[in-house]
Amino acid sequence: MMRFAAGLTALLLSACATHAPLPDLAQSPPGKAPAFDVAIAAFAEADRTAMPPRCATLFVGASSIRFWRSLKDDFPDRTVINRGFGGSTIWEVDHYFDRVVAPYQPEEIVFYAGENDLNAGRTPDEAYADFVHFMRLKEKALGATPVWFISAKPSKLRFDQLAKQTALNAKIRALADQRDDLAYIDVVPAMQKTDGTPKDIFVEDNLHMTPEGYALWTPLVDAALDAGQSAKAPGC
Repeated sequence: MMRFAAGLTALLLSACATHAPLPDLAQSPPGKAPAFDVAIAAFAEADRTAMPPRCATLFVGASSIRFWRSLKDDFPDRTVINRGFGGSTIWEVDHYFDRVVAPYQPEEIVFYAGENDLNAGRTPDEAYADFVHFMRLKEKALGATPVWFISAKPSKLRFDQLAKQTALNAKIRALADQRDDLAYIDVVPAMQKTDGTPKDIFVEDNLHMTPEGYALWTPLVDAALDAGQSAKAPGC
């Protein structure tokens, strides 16, 4: 009887291993737990006070979005929504997708994350897998709504990670070449001096940008949005 039970257990384990579905995204970072509940709750409270209109331009991602305080002035012809939460990774944008992306039913999405992922030890392949999952979430909830991915930026603090950033950027640029609902915005050349080092456009932490840094980003993002994509958001 004991031999029978052991054999049955082995058979069940084998079946599970054979038929278990492959994950849609890279395994979540070891020990990673949602760390942005306060910020996400603040977004929800702001929405209860004044829900942004449908078919706006949604900027979502990490602190480079969060600290883009001139966003409305920089894009006066668009209704913009800022849902950046500082320090976040692509994995965390995925985790909070139903609270920071889906409710707004935007006309277009401008996405910046990935830099923190690499700094936390994620590989370019893992960060890329998480972004592929973001696109799956977007497609399921928002259909063909177009996404613009701003390249991982070079900074003085993380200049030693430039090779990993370049690898991630290359993967997402290649993905954008294959999809009608994704475009890639390369901000790297505009942020570099002639010798390839980052320009003097950072605050004291050498990571976050000054207004001069955002002044470099704005025309690049604006031109990309003006160029549009063949994919269109449903109902917009």
